[in-house]
Amino acid sequence: MPPVGHDPSAPLSLAYLTYRGKPHVGGQGIYTRHLTKALVDLGHRVEVFSGQPYPVVDERIPLTKLPSLDIFNDQYPGRFPAYWEFRSRHDLLEAAVFCTGQFPEPLAFSARVNAHLSKRLGEFDLVHDNQSLGWGIAKLEEKIPLVVTLHHPITRDRALEIEAAPNWFKRRSVGRWYSFVRMQGKVASRVPRVVVVSENSINDIHADMGVPMENMRLVPVGVDPDLFRPLDGVVPVAGRLITTASADVAIKGLPYLIEAMAKLRADGHDISLTVIGRAKPGKSIDLIDQYDLADHIEFVSGVPDERIVELYAEAELAVVPSLYEGFSLPAIEAMCTGTPLVATDGGALPEVTGTDGETVFRCRKGDADDLARTISHALANPEARARVGEAGRRRVLERWTWRRCAELTVEQYREVLAMPQNVQKLAANGRI
Repeated sequence: MPPVGHDPSAPLSLAYLTYRGKPHVGGQGIYTRHLTKALVDLGHRVEVFSGQPYPVVDERIPLTKLPSLDIFNDQYPGRFPAYWEFRSRHDLLEAAVFCTGQFPEPLAFSARVNAHLSKRLGEFDLVHDNQSLGWGIAKLEEKIPLVVTLHHPITRDRALEIEAAPNWFKRRSVGRWYSFVRMQGKVASRVPRVVVVSENSINDIHADMGVPMENMRLVPVGVDPDLFRPLDGVVPVAGRLITTASADVAIKGLPYLIEAMAKLRADGHDISLTVIGRAKPGKSIDLIDQYDLADHIEFVSGVPDERIVELYAEAELAVVPSLYEGFSLPAIEAMCTGTPLVATDGGALPEVTGTDGETVFRCRKGDADDLARTISHALANPEARARVGEAGRRRVLERWTWRRCAELTVEQYREVLAMPQNVQKLAANGRI
């Protein structure tokens, strides 16, 4: 694509970064797939750069793989790589940081992508970093215009994991693991434009990470209403619930949903649960065994979006039991299918899901009893479920589509490209 020049309507050449992008579970992979496709639909050129797990992208979009040591793969998470796997100084950096008990991927990926893109500055107008925010991103921003998406402050994940830790040693270990958050806050504070997905997250990022308010802009994420839609002829299974759990971490609140299920079944409710995500050893699996719920909870992973839509149609209720959400793609995807939603008041969820009893059945975060009562009330009232499901879809259609997300994102690109320091970078890179 030719240089952007001075034409404010010219198509842009964009380098999009994600240090990991799971295809079907996890907000980073979903955001990557749909935003980049919508940007291409608008006429822009996008190349995606990613470490493992690699995202699924539109066939029009080149995917440049920047392999990590893949220490946290699904088969053997946390394993130390063999000596023959080391290919570069960036691999040594990743292993060294891992050996100190810290999460190494954001730092190592940023170093890899800085080294790679520094040789290709003349090919792109702008870099869009999806929340890696390693020191390499700060170095890259010195050479090429850059925008960052920060979905929510990872400080909230850290605080909840520390609170859930059983002892002092584990709390210290969790704190060390999340030490990369300090780096992300410092890097984000240096970037002239940070795209954030909710007002709640903007306030929390400013409070927790020190990012200046004037550097942040609200750009909500979206959903594909032609894909996530009500399915004719599919009758929900009585008592079937569905939830998404990209990982068994405290912030997602899955243990509270399992405890609520146990309470409801003990009270005679014949309910079952589909979890979109992998079953991994951890607190949730321990609770499933403790309450003898294995026959009533199914984990589903690695399936296409079309199957996920079918799973929503087969459920009477979707549940988001999170203790905190910066936005919640699973919430708006469920609402867009017309599946009535039970959601907590954690983080941005009230901002996203709307008014209790109108577009959502609301409950208190971290309260299994209140979650059980809310689910019971919703299951016992089919007319209320139908009303909430229909109103929830209308709310999503009025507010959130990926095309609108892409249009608002491009507005931020244009503003950043017009900054005097970035005009100089474009000129130095031969883009104007």
